[in-house]
Amino acid sequence: MLTPTSRPARVLRIRGGVRAPGPEDDVLAEETPIALEYNGISHATMLATPADLEDFAVGFSLTEGIIEGARDVRDIETRPGAAGIVLALTISSACAARLKERRRAMSGRTGCGLCGVETLPEVLRDIPPVAAGTAVPARAVLDAMRAMRQRQPLHAQTGATHAAAWAGADGVPGLVREDVGRHNALDKLIGALARRADGAPPAHSGLIAVSSRASFEMVQKTAAAGVGILAAVSAPTALAQRLAERLNIALLGFMRDDDATLYTHAERIRA
Repeated sequence: MLTPTSRPARVLRIRGGVRAPGPEDDVLAEETPIALEYNGISHATMLATPADLEDFAVGFSLTEGIIEGARDVRDIETRPGAAGIVLALTISSACAARLKERRRAMSGRTGCGLCGVETLPEVLRDIPPVAAGTAVPARAVLDAMRAMRQRQPLHAQTGATHAAAWAGADGVPGLVREDVGRHNALDKLIGALARRADGAPPAHSGLIAVSSRASFEMVQKTAAAGVGILAAVSAPTALAQRLAERLNIALLGFMRDDDATLYTHAERIRA
């Protein structure tokens, strides 16, 4: 049985400082505990939107460095329960052995990317820089952000979710994923990219757009996916800018209408 991603609610509106005389119908986005389990061992619990969960399982595993590719996941079993959903992954023995060496117990808040990290080296992992690629037109990046906004049905319904999109060099989004957490939305997108059928354009040939600020974790996840351009609605942090510079990622912020600010690797964006 599918877990609903939203639920109806009765609310009272205040307009112009005056409370409405009676309640109205509204819709709220669901937020569900999602527990990730690897080869029978509990690893992390996040609060997320209960949609595209196999994409989330693969994307989280990739960006956390648990697996190297979707091929390392042998099976994903979804187990709904009264308290939440368990994603039980069976991964390769080599990946399972690495995981045992760097166990991480994490209880996630909405959009939390670092809860429970045990050591400082786990924060900024040693991810190789993204390979150089063909420059993408600035117009394509702007178009991708604009088009992503039109492909957020859950946000249109609830106003409570973030989105992450992958677009090709033409600025047309090929994949969009939503979640109450910005990190989760990006993990879902990266998982979907990794699970695509053969013949799809490679992820590194395009760009990622996100409906949030650009924290260093978002840069780190983008690099883990091998994508060289990250465009965000809001500003990046200073650490995100430094990390994007080191990882060879063009980082754009304040994507509003036809405006943007380019913080790193201008050679990846052409007029």
